[in-house]
Amino acid sequence: MNIALFGYGKMGKMIEQIAQDRGHTIAAKIDVDTKEIPYDNMDVAIDFSTPEAAFDNITGCFENGVPVICGTTGWLSNYEKAIDICNKNQGGFIYASNFSLGVNIFFELNAHLAKIMSGLEQYNVSMEEIHHTQKLDAPSGTAITLAEGIIANTNYKGWKLDQTDEGTIPITSKREGMVPGTHSISYDSAVDSIEIKHTAHNREGFALGAVIAAEWIQGKSGIFTMKDVLNLY
Repeated sequence: MNIALFGYGKMGKMIEQIAQDRGHTIAAKIDVDTKEIPYDNMDVAIDFSTPEAAFDNITGCFENGVPVICGTTGWLSNYEKAIDICNKNQGGFIYASNFSLGVNIFFELNAHLAKIMSGLEQYNVSMEEIHHTQKLDAPSGTAITLAEGIIANTNYKGWKLDQTDEGTIPITSKREGMVPGTHSISYDSAVDSIEIKHTAHNREGFALGAVIAAEWIQGKSGIFTMKDVLNLY
């Protein structure tokens, strides 16, 4: 499979190594200075670029018949526009705030726990995420996905960063050292606390998940998630 990498930072380099180890070819490395994009040589694009570049990267691929795996966060105000362009061109698309196989299992645990806790008003939920100091967005896209999983299964109406308001999930974001990513959700009452937590030890899990998603989407058109890739239904 010929894979094009949109964004060639730390994640792009790790994806390159894992893809090659799995027998794939890196057909292009697209970064901010790239003048011409060789769409004809691509079987699939994996985008870990920047919030400013992601929409144009993604939609350019759709318009040229290239399916896209996107792990870039911070661009989702344009998500519905991207979906429209994908559908118009009968493209294939998987967006995930986190491609780690473990995190996607954690998403399912989070949603299931939220269902269990939804009728127990004595418990208040909160979330904490910790990432390396180079991460610019806060809260993380993974934390937002976790919050959305809670909101979909409880009476919580939204989330707020570093604030506690009635009816919203407070998210604390910390930036420390070289932490790849730690996410914890706590349900606290006067008598006890329940916590689930995912800790990434390195970025390799994110990169492997993205390559597996690229392998899975071959020959498919439509909008998919990692639930489809991992059959988590």
